[in-house]
Amino acid sequence: MIRILHMIASLEIGGSQTMVMNLYRNIDRDKVQFDFIVDHTEDKYFYNEIRSLGGRVYKLPTFKGTNILEVRKAWNRFFEKHSEYKILHSHSRSYASIYLPIAKKYGLKTIIHSHSTSNGSGITAVVKSMLQYPLRFQADYFMACSVEAGRWLFGDRVVKQKNFYVLKNAIDAKAFTYNPELREKYRSQLGINDEFVVGFLGRVMPPKNPMFMIDVFRELIKIESNSKLLFVGEGDLLGDVKKRAKQLGIIEKIIFTGARSDTPGFYVAMDVYCFPSLWEGLGISLIEAQASGLPCVCSENVPAAAIVTDLVETVELDKEKSYWAERLLAIAKKGRENTYKKIKATGYDIAENAVWMQEYYLEVC
Repeated sequence: MIRILHMIASLEIGGSQTMVMNLYRNIDRDKVQFDFIVDHTEDKYFYNEIRSLGGRVYKLPTFKGTNILEVRKAWNRFFEKHSEYKILHSHSRSYASIYLPIAKKYGLKTIIHSHSTSNGSGITAVVKSMLQYPLRFQADYFMACSVEAGRWLFGDRVVKQKNFYVLKNAIDAKAFTYNPELREKYRSQLGINDEFVVGFLGRVMPPKNPMFMIDVFRELIKIESNSKLLFVGEGDLLGDVKKRAKQLGIIEKIIFTGARSDTPGFYVAMDVYCFPSLWEGLGISLIEAQASGLPCVCSENVPAAAIVTDLVETVELDKEKSYWAERLLAIAKKGRENTYKKIKATGYDIAENAVWMQEYYLEVC
């Protein structure tokens, strides 16, 4: 058995974490085992599951810009103590250029994985971009959740190389297949009767544009008063979102669930899904929603690779919120459909991806 070391920053629910955990659950763990390095320990959502699957979790210092010597010393010390690792697979890009050379010094093969297409804005984004630029020259292998995400982080030259791979953010498609009985169960538990339900699911962070979602929902209520917003997720902006909803007088029509692992039940409870992202590496929750046969409206910032059925309509973010509301109601009339075969045919079913990743690790070693 080989052990693969993943640098993933935190164990909160996020796109990269969900992707890695989907792989972890489906690989043959008698052949390949995952261990994790994190630099944020306040988020431990996946910690217990990782331990139950046989994985280890290590904490190293968070890079703060002024502690580069401390960070380098900690990574050197780690590899001096842990000679069992042959591969470092990094999903955290912000300061990977500091520790990838250290891993290579100790003989590890290095993989850098792009899960996004933006660093946001401001001085922090500029600093991150500067730190990330050397990655295209440092890593042995490059991966991304989409060509767009790869091109953004690594540049055109790397994307054309043989050591660049698009690893789709695959899911357990069968688990998300629409189930009328599950829909009835979850709607009952959530106190939903005959209301029209629009859904939002993801980390409540700037990239997901949650405040926009609240404003769209206010417009939707004006058209269809018998509506509810099912808001699934946690994050830094959750307090601001609730404050905004209260100011608009619509908080009573919103169901806040927090972060949940039983997401298939929430998708089936929805009538339409809204995904107004400011930027996305791919958008795994949009794949999940389509796997549930759920009509969706997304922003123009979602990569085309994430739109794998005809259940998705793209709307520009500069359109009026009332227009977004109208399109959500219109596309919902499509109704549900079984999309399992479509999801599987486009390569987003986890079983096949796990086999590929497993063989890839074994080959690299």
